[in-house]
Amino acid sequence: MLKSFAMGFSDFDKYQKECGKTAVYPKIGEKFVYPLLGLQGETGEVSEKIKKLFRDDGGKLTKERKEEIAKELGDVLWYLAQLSKELGIKFSDVAKGNLKKLASRKIRGKIHGDGDNR
Repeated sequence: MLKSFAMGFSDFDKYQKECGKTAVYPKIGEKFVYPLLGLQGETGEVSEKIKKLFRDDGGKLTKERKEEIAKELGDVLWYLAQLSKELGIKFSDVAKGNLKKLASRKIRGKIHGDGDNR
């Protein structure tokens, strides 16, 4: 699984670098707190858009709703890239590590279940 994506992982780092050009944080607290809180807020906004899909659109994913969700997912991605940067973690390492973890779980039949280290 990882080998097929090997060439594209540097794009994650490029994205992370570009995100940094638009980052403006308050001048108080640890630098990682602001993107952490932003990530939580934007994740909530994605959930709100999905909720409204059921409340207002009868569960049908309209083109407009899909576009709104995509924008919020972009915000989630930005904050995730920034949080990783502020913690000193390359975004490509986050992506690679996640695929490696999931591939291992699949091989071992542990995709389902509870726990971080299954």
